[in-house]
Amino acid sequence: MRRLRRSDFAESRWGGPWLALAALLVGATGLRLVGVRYGLPFPLLNPDERNIVPRARAMTHGSGADPGWFDYPTLVMYVLAPFQSWHDEPSYLTARVVMVALGAAGIAAAWWLGWKAYGMLAGFVAAAATAVATTHVAYSRMAVTDVPLTLGATVALALLVVGRIELAGIAVGLAASAKYPGLILLAPLVAAAWGRWRRLAIAGALALVAFAATSPYVILRFGDAAGDAARVQRSSRDGWLGFENDNAAPIAFVERLWDSLGPVLVVAAIGLVLALVHRTRADLVLAVFCLAYFAQLMTIDAHFDRYVLPLIPALGALAGRLRSVAPVTILLLAVPLTWSVRDTRDLTKTDTRIAAHRWIVEHVPKGARIAVDPSTPDLTGYRIVHLLLPRPGEPFDPNRDVDRLRGEGVRFLVLTGAVEDRVLAARTHYPRETDFVQEARREGDRVYRVLPNGRFGGHWVEVFRL
Repeated sequence: MRRLRRSDFAESRWGGPWLALAALLVGATGLRLVGVRYGLPFPLLNPDERNIVPRARAMTHGSGADPGWFDYPTLVMYVLAPFQSWHDEPSYLTARVVMVALGAAGIAAAWWLGWKAYGMLAGFVAAAATAVATTHVAYSRMAVTDVPLTLGATVALALLVVGRIELAGIAVGLAASAKYPGLILLAPLVAAAWGRWRRLAIAGALALVAFAATSPYVILRFGDAAGDAARVQRSSRDGWLGFENDNAAPIAFVERLWDSLGPVLVVAAIGLVLALVHRTRADLVLAVFCLAYFAQLMTIDAHFDRYVLPLIPALGALAGRLRSVAPVTILLLAVPLTWSVRDTRDLTKTDTRIAAHRWIVEHVPKGARIAVDPSTPDLTGYRIVHLLLPRPGEPFDPNRDVDRLRGEGVRFLVLTGAVEDRVLAARTHYPRETDFVQEARREGDRVYRVLPNGRFGGHWVEVFRL
């Protein structure tokens, strides 16, 4: 590793690189805190919050450390659990604030990765890219697993770059304990330790120990965990509502990366090519990780933007590899910053589903039977029929039939564009679901409608009396 030169990021009257990092962290944290209360007290930012936060709270309120659910490993729930201990009900706000802190830690880790790989200037580029990347900004305020996975992956890569193979093994285990795809970090671990078999064996053992210590019930209930993980993987391979008209996976995930980084992605791609040509230790670690991680994305037809998150810090470091164009790269980061500010501004509005929830509570008698789309707020005091989310390969939900709902005593129906816009956009894949929306609008009496506008954010919501 070459010695750091003053020209990398010279000290100046402005305080030098560490003040720059501090300013970056302050600005990035502020950006992530805006909108952190969106949709509360309901988990409307991401439906996975409902799977994670209540289980984390239950762990400190008598249920024990076994979540009994293994779509994800348990490290994130264990991290969130202590912060839920003083709450009488699941606190999504507290969980989101913890994620903001982990997101800031991920930016510092990106700085470290870029610095150790290619110098201080590359560290700034990697940290700045992570700080403004739209996907990282968005998911840093959601109480889900993706930002912790990204943090673990970034730390593991930085340790591999500096040759701390054994410590990197621990980081690999923790990353996998945040989310199963962290196991892909074994590829750069093997590449970095190739030929040093004893150190590789120790790192592998430490990875297993770290995973087992932080997700013990994945090991103790391996059959259940393997079944849940396989089901999640099948769902990802089969696709998800909203991606039916996407391009093939390679193009779709490049588009997701572009949506995160903008034109900096082009600079990162050039950096990746140079890494494959020169093949220093840092080059090898970052290139193997990027290629291995992207290769596993090729098996997935559910093209969620969060799936590319672990690539962001590594690509930022590779973009910083091109020292001669670093000022231009930094200027290009204004593009994703603008996108992130735009998205964050929308989160300062009231979600349309909150407005609809208030209207229902005020105008629909308690005890009424209501059918509701997924991703809508809980309606306490009502008898709820939950409509299933339409998905590729899944059978048609028989409750998506107006006559059937009437026959079951359902008197109100709540539909939201968060689901139905995706159904209508893929009507050839969901003909019966499309007919249901049209039937509701034709035969139902629409008693309430709210649209996203200057006051409300989100998607349209319509309430029908059947």
